[in-house]
Amino acid sequence: MKRTSSARDRLLEVAGALFHRHGFQAVGIDRILAESGVAKMTLYRHFASKDELIAAYLDRADGQFWSWAEAALATAKTPEGRLRALFDAVGRLATSPECLGCVFQGAALAFPDRRHPGHRRAILQKRGLRERLSALAAQARLRAPAQLADQLLLLMDGAWAAARMFGADDTPAASVKAAAQTLIDAHRRATRSRSKRR
Repeated sequence: MKRTSSARDRLLEVAGALFHRHGFQAVGIDRILAESGVAKMTLYRHFASKDELIAAYLDRADGQFWSWAEAALATAKTPEGRLRALFDAVGRLATSPECLGCVFQGAALAFPDRRHPGHRRAILQKRGLRERLSALAAQARLRAPAQLADQLLLLMDGAWAAARMFGADDTPAASVKAAAQTLIDAHRRATRSRSKRR
């Protein structure tokens, strides 16, 4: 069982790196097999199709994203501080040479049909992120937390898109932390001004 498990992990690792760098459509099964050293029979024992492999990779990528995000959130003690810490981490990652953008954006672009498992998994990830941002904004007692969450999600996705387009040099993604700060402050100031009027 250990050998089978490691073969699956190897397939996901190699396929994921290829998908992320070259795109889901540009990478075929033969290339994944050649670079992973896994036999075709073994691949199909784990994944009935390329689509199933893609969905499993996106599940894995989601787990990795949340491990990264939770580590960033854990560096602050308050809900508002956690939002700021998350976007500080986004800024660092989006301006690093190893960042190639968002795999979930890539999946939605590669598979525009919303019924495709890759597109469905991408939407599920973004909805989960949107909900978490909204919950943090509500815990921080910021005005219109759902609206703020949508704005922050757009900001984060813009940073990932800029990372892919510009690379690490002279990228607009370097402004994501300051932009998030501006949004958070605007919602916080509005809360305080309303309280004073009462």
